[in-house]
Amino acid sequence: MQIDALETFLAIARGGSFHAAAREQNVTQTAVSARIRTLERALGVSLFDRGPAGARLSPSGQQLLPHAEQMLRSWEAVQNGLAGNRAALRLGTQLSIWDGVLVDLAVWLERAQGQVPLTLNFDHSLDMGEAVRQGLLDIALAPEPVPGLGGERLADDVLVLVSDQPRALGEGAPLFINLELGAAYTAGWQAVIPAEARQHIVLGSARMGLDYLLKRGGIGYFPAAMVAGVRGLYPVVGAPELHLPCHVLFARRSGQIAPVLTGLAALRQAGTAAALTESSS
Repeated sequence: MQIDALETFLAIARGGSFHAAAREQNVTQTAVSARIRTLERALGVSLFDRGPAGARLSPSGQQLLPHAEQMLRSWEAVQNGLAGNRAALRLGTQLSIWDGVLVDLAVWLERAQGQVPLTLNFDHSLDMGEAVRQGLLDIALAPEPVPGLGGERLADDVLVLVSDQPRALGEGAPLFINLELGAAYTAGWQAVIPAEARQHIVLGSARMGLDYLLKRGGIGYFPAAMVAGVRGLYPVVGAPELHLPCHVLFARRSGQIAPVLTGLAALRQAGTAAALTESSS
């Protein structure tokens, strides 16, 4: 296995040049070039497009990138296992509204289990189900179950329609802050917002969307727990709540995964109970 060559390949991809990779790995630039040549000969492709501005991944390099990351994670897991160390659990979320859940989970696990090595992935462009299937992640939160993977449904998210000023549903045509929260969310808000009032802006991050609404004005569906107590926000009168499913996905159960599932279920239940209390008050 050409572990050194793969590590060097990833270092170039991160730093954008052979020189940056040499500095990061504390080796000569000649050694970096030799490792990449060896890797390119073994694969029969060119991995980088070299130019005055540095080195960019070629199409073949872009194709290798996720596989190289996975191979190095697998190698690290093997090393940790043989050395008797606990490999870091890799967790990810498909939707931005769940980023805080992973942070809360890390704190919960440390209090309940002692220090637990974790890697938290907040790349929402990644297909979390496929990442779990390929072994890039151990556990992921997703809006739908994935065939072939283990999974449990956690407590749903409660989303409420809020505005920067007092208003009732159907009053005027305010800007709608549309978030990237999956098919169930899209079907939900489209059943509420009239077609003629659907001028909107799409934002990938729920937190960014809320900041935009507060500064620009408009309406948007956000988790009840996120908007509870926020000054300058008003619930839209007559707007129904949306309930967004949340599933935890994993390849297989293990002693390491079990406490994570327990923590996720507890945190989700507590968060939903708080959200329901706030939305009804």
